Amino acid sequence: MYNYKNVRPELESMGFRNLGAVYWNASTPMLYEEIIRRREGHLAHLGPVVVRTGHHVGRSPNDRFIVREPTSEEKVWWGPVNQGIEESRFTNLFYRLLAYLQNKDIFIQDCYAGADPEYRIPIRVITETAWHNLFARNMFIQMREKEEADQHIPQFTIINVPRFYAIPELDDIRSEAFILIHLGKNLVLIGGTSYAGEIKKSVFTMLNYVYPQESVLSMHCSANVGKKGDAALFFGLSGTGKTTLSADPERYLIGDDEHGWSEKGIFNFEGGCYAKVIRLSKEAEPDIYECTRRFGTILENVTLDQNSRRIDLNDNSLTENTRAAYPIPHIPGAIREGVCGHPSNIIMLTCDAFGVMPPVAKLTDEQAVYHFLSGYTAKVAGTEMGIKEPQATFSTCFGAPFMALRPEVYANLFMKKIKTHRPTCWLLNTGWSGRPYGEAARIKIAYSRALIRGILSGDLDKGEFDQDPLFGFMIPRACKDVPSEILNPRVSASDPKEYEERAKRLAYEFVENFKQFGDRVPKGVKEVLNVG
Repeated sequence: MYNYKNVRPELESMGFRNLGAVYWNASTPMLYEEIIRRREGHLAHLGPVVVRTGHHVGRSPNDRFIVREPTSEEKVWWGPVNQGIEESRFTNLFYRLLAYLQNKDIFIQDCYAGADPEYRIPIRVITETAWHNLFARNMFIQMREKEEADQHIPQFTIINVPRFYAIPELDDIRSEAFILIHLGKNLVLIGGTSYAGEIKKSVFTMLNYVYPQESVLSMHCSANVGKKGDAALFFGLSGTGKTTLSADPERYLIGDDEHGWSEKGIFNFEGGCYAKVIRLSKEAEPDIYECTRRFGTILENVTLDQNSRRIDLNDNSLTENTRAAYPIPHIPGAIREGVCGHPSNIIMLTCDAFGVMPPVAKLTDEQAVYHFLSGYTAKVAGTEMGIKEPQATFSTCFGAPFMALRPEVYANLFMKKIKTHRPTCWLLNTGWSGRPYGEAARIKIAYSRALIRGILSGDLDKGEFDQDPLFGFMIPRACKDVPSEILNPRVSASDPKEYEERAKRLAYEFVENFKQFGDRVPKGVKEVLNVG
């Protein structure tokens, strides 16, 4: 499990000195033993391990910085998302972190990002705790052979030390938590936060920097494939149904969150899933539900009865952002290889709280790029502190916090891919239609699933459509197992005049958001809305 003879020189070359035990590529059962022995978590009924992340129950975007250094300076999309930090600050904090780790045990997982062997990137995750190491083991692609591990030379290294805190005044950052990404050294430092998602998304950020420069489109989306080899991509922000709708018992799951699109097809970046599980339904989401009851799964901030050791997925007393991290083979029918061909359909999910967007709409290539760049959804009361009424939110490429390069890099690649491989592109609204949040019920998940079936079978594309005069997309008139009267919100709205006002307000927000891209977008994309 640990062997100084083979590993110490590698660590010393990075500056590690006087370490305690080094647990290198420990198996899942070994990490379980260490988690329990070190009191990092609790064993729950049927085998998952339950952990707490303390004060940080989600990502800390304001504490994330990219180091300003010569090799990446001209390429990074600098701004509120990609904040810069001087290299000297990074170096000073790194030296203090190395000093902190002296005489402490560490855990190391050597693994891969990228399921396609041609684009696979070797990574190393070094953690202070056993449970974060298990998280890395679950989320990334494991090595199966000892000989492979012995020859592993990481291209990316992530060092996760949640009990080490920054000094804001000294380090010139906002708080004691930090996520520092050095693209020149391919090195990430994470401290002051126990939220494991920072590990996953730091790797994603680096992949979003590297892959597009190799003409591989990196995407924040889920993917599945049918028995005939027809692949589908699902883009969507948190709460839109990306993970739920891609876990289809009639299809094979490629991955639930991060993928690349190469000249050969689609490939998963990861070897696991990181699903939101608050109020998870056994009936509506049976596959994911069963994963919360499996050995090897990590449950973050899920409530646990200390006597029965049974979990309560409905309890949000700690956070709405309860999570399960599990290996992708936990999902029945998941494709372990994590690769498939080019997509036949691309589905962009939104949860529209204003009741403007139809349950489904067909997009032209230009409209698809427009909505890809916009990344629209809406936040409703209860999703975040301070939100009392619906708010439109836009996240570039459905993943702005993780996009290291300028938006046009991803937009141009996306346009090239869809022009070459000709998938049919759709917008699917899982929120409210016709009437806004607070005045009507959310679109039933059964209807969303029926619309997905219609898309993937090709039946929906064969029907008749009406064009929306404002957004320009095409709205189907009928879909099996979906009431036709709800398909067009202009028809289902109780007050057509009031609906038109809501629609124009939302369209205006789209236009205002799109101004940030200027003229650096593919031809014809800016003109897809007819706002007059």
